[in-house]
Amino acid sequence: MSLAPPERAPATGAATPPAPAGSAGRGARRPAGPDRPGRRRLLTRASVPYLLIMPAVLGFAVFKAYPIAASFWISLTTGNGDAQRFAGLANYRRLLADPLFWTALRNTGLILVVQVPLMLGLALLVALGLNSAKVWLRPLWRLGVFVPSLTGLVAAGVMFSVILNRDAGLLNWVLSLVGIDPVNWLGSPFWARVGIVLVITWHYTGYNAVMYLAGLQGIPKELYEAAMVDGAGPVRRFFAITLPQLRPILLLTVVLSTIGTLQLFDEPYVLTGGGPDNATLTVTMYLYDNGFTYFDFGYASALAYALATIVSALGVLQVRLMGERR
Repeated sequence: MSLAPPERAPATGAATPPAPAGSAGRGARRPAGPDRPGRRRLLTRASVPYLLIMPAVLGFAVFKAYPIAASFWISLTTGNGDAQRFAGLANYRRLLADPLFWTALRNTGLILVVQVPLMLGLALLVALGLNSAKVWLRPLWRLGVFVPSLTGLVAAGVMFSVILNRDAGLLNWVLSLVGIDPVNWLGSPFWARVGIVLVITWHYTGYNAVMYLAGLQGIPKELYEAAMVDGAGPVRRFFAITLPQLRPILLLTVVLSTIGTLQLFDEPYVLTGGGPDNATLTVTMYLYDNGFTYFDFGYASALAYALATIVSALGVLQVRLMGERR
């Protein structure tokens, strides 16, 4: 029988015997601790969306926001280069007293009032025809209607300058077949405006017709079937179903067409150069002449801001008049 004392379990929290020399670092791991102060992760769930949109924001700031702000500053100056000096609102006061600006604005507004309703009404009629199941080869017709909008504006202007030529133009030749005398399309103030309206209508009608066609195909057929059961005729169905369902697209096309017409430049520049007698001079053409012909960048910038103000005001007015009423 052994008289040796029984072994005791080590007490909790007792000091651990030191590790033998040379064993430090073998298989030992550094305990994980909190991140060091001042060091944060760049990629977090909250920061990733901002990093993704950063290229677009930088591009907008460099190529959009900065030029807009710089042009506003230039509109408050006169002269150019080293002679440029701050002039306050002098360019805007000059604009209000400039008869040529009001002539250009009147020409642009006249083309807008005539051309936009004509083009959009024709586009709606074309879309209604292309949406009919009775039309054969509808994809081919849709392609043919949309092709003019793919033509470059300068190319369209050059083409119509040949078509509208007084002496050897195709349109006057067609008119001569029915006994109509040649029309001076590009040499008369009235007919020059008509020629520009023809060019714009030819170029953009198909584009708007395709947009209307997409809207027509999105209208539920059940609405028309229910209206027919109630005895509504085609005209009644058009005004009670088609037009209300197309209101968002109608608003979009009206706003876009208004903006595009107020910025009209290529067609009159190629066809008439603003003549005859400034009858087809538009605001953007007058802006271009002041900026790149006379190098009066301060006044040209003031014209640009005046045009932007008019476009914004008309856009807000159209949205108020044609927008959804809740």
